[in-house]
Amino acid sequence: MASAELRDTRRRIKSVQATQKITRAMELIAAARIPRASARVIASKPYTAKLVEVINNVGNAAGGASHMLLERREVRTAGLLVVSSDRGLAGAYASTIIRMAEQRIIDLKRVGIDVRIFAVGKKAQSYFRYRGYRIEKAYLGITDTPGYGDARAIANALMESYAAGDVDTVEAFYTRFQSAMTQVATTFEFLPIEPPRIQGETKRVSYSFEPSPALILDRLLPRFVEALTFNMLLEASASEHSARRRAMKAATDNAEELIKTLTVTANRARQAEITTEISEIVGGAEALTKG
Repeated sequence: MASAELRDTRRRIKSVQATQKITRAMELIAAARIPRASARVIASKPYTAKLVEVINNVGNAAGGASHMLLERREVRTAGLLVVSSDRGLAGAYASTIIRMAEQRIIDLKRVGIDVRIFAVGKKAQSYFRYRGYRIEKAYLGITDTPGYGDARAIANALMESYAAGDVDTVEAFYTRFQSAMTQVATTFEFLPIEPPRIQGETKRVSYSFEPSPALILDRLLPRFVEALTFNMLLEASASEHSARRRAMKAATDNAEELIKTLTVTANRARQAEITTEISEIVGGAEALTKG
């Protein structure tokens, strides 16, 4: 009959094996989602690039016309858009961007600026709510596969708050997707809009405007904010899947090493039991012979 130590070790091996199956399955699921998520990121780039080009041309034709989304004013209240995740098991993906946002909150409050948080993902919502920060709005259930409608809802909420004067600036915090192995926690000023500039030498296109350039710019700038928001959500989604795949692969590898260590421990315990049994048999035989 196996000893208590051997039984406990075998139970641990079975438990680790069950966990390994789960982490392996999650790794495969995340790996399968990465190509689609990265393809969506790449596919969104041409639209944003063409939008930037058109805004530049319209802006030049408008003769420097002002717009509500371009206005800079004294900052008394700052809005922070924090794009995290709804689920965990992705390593330091969510905690890295949340810590970056929290440090910015501390810096702003130090100089007397009030902060309102627009949280995307349950992780950011739970973290900031638990610590008593003011959450203006939270968006849940969209980080896995974000849609353009989700981006429009977030962008409209930010633009409405900015237009109403509830916030005087909006800063965005998200994870930029570079490759399946590299993701970078990034922050930039979201509102007011910094007039976009086209990289490099680009041939300027001559347009005939109907209606006026100012009215067209009034239509284009909100679309530009929506496109930026959508691009952020796509990059954050691809980064989350990549981070989860790496975290689950590491967990699967660790489980494999732990199983090997526990198997060696179980074998040693079993060998010790066998040695003890043999010693008892030999001792009993000797006692019978002497008797």
